[in-house]
Amino acid sequence: MKLIEYPDREALVLSLAQEIVGRLRQSLSSEGRATLCLPGGSTPEPLLSQLADMALEWERVVVFPGDERCVPPDDARSNAGLLRRHLMAGPAAAAQFIDLFTGTGTLEEEAAAAAERLKPALPITVLLLGMGEDMHVASLFPGNDGTLAALEPGAPPVAVIHPDGGAEPRLTLTAPVLKKAMDPHLMIFGQSKREALERAAKLTPAEAPVRVVWGDLCVHWAE
Repeated sequence: MKLIEYPDREALVLSLAQEIVGRLRQSLSSEGRATLCLPGGSTPEPLLSQLADMALEWERVVVFPGDERCVPPDDARSNAGLLRRHLMAGPAAAAQFIDLFTGTGTLEEEAAAAAERLKPALPITVLLLGMGEDMHVASLFPGNDGTLAALEPGAPPVAVIHPDGGAEPRLTLTAPVLKKAMDPHLMIFGQSKREALERAAKLTPAEAPVRVVWGDLCVHWAE
C-alpha cells in the first residue's frame, strides 16, 4: 500500500484527477479500452466535477459505480444519480455508463444482470474507492454475512448486501473483481479516516474490507 499526503483537499483533487485521466488515456492508447469505477458519497464530488471537464476521448470510456443502493435512480441516495449529476456533464457526458441497479427484477436477478452488463468492461482500468471509518469499501461491510461471501475467491462479480440496521439492500462489486483492478486508488479526508487506515493494516479483509485491494492500493489523503 502506498500513501500520498497532500497539503489540502484541493491539491489532492487536482493531482488525482490528472492521474486518473492520464491512466485512462494510456489504456485507450495501448488497450483500445478504458473503464472507470467510482464511489458514491460526498467525498468524491469535487473530484467528479474536476474530471467532468477534462479532455479525454470519453466516448471510449466506460463508467460505473462500485456499489449501489437499491433505490430508484432519481433517489438522492443513488450512486448512479450522483455520478450522472457530477461527472456526466461537459466532455465526460460522452462516456458510456453502466447501472448496477435498474429496479426491474428481484435483487438476485439485478445482481446477475449487472454482472452480465459489466463483463465486457472488466478488468477495471482505474478503480477509485472511498472508505468509511469502519474500514468498509464499496458495500463490503465488516462482519456482514453477505460481505464474507463476497470476499470468497469464487464470488460472482456482483453481490447483494443487506446492511445491518435495516437500511435498504445494496449491490456491490465483490473481492474477485476489485482485486483484478489494474490501478486501484483510495481517496480519504480527515484524521479519523487516516486512523482507520492505520488500524486496517493490522486486520484481515473480513475485519477491514479495504484490505481486499491493499497490495496495489494507492491512498490519497488530505486533512
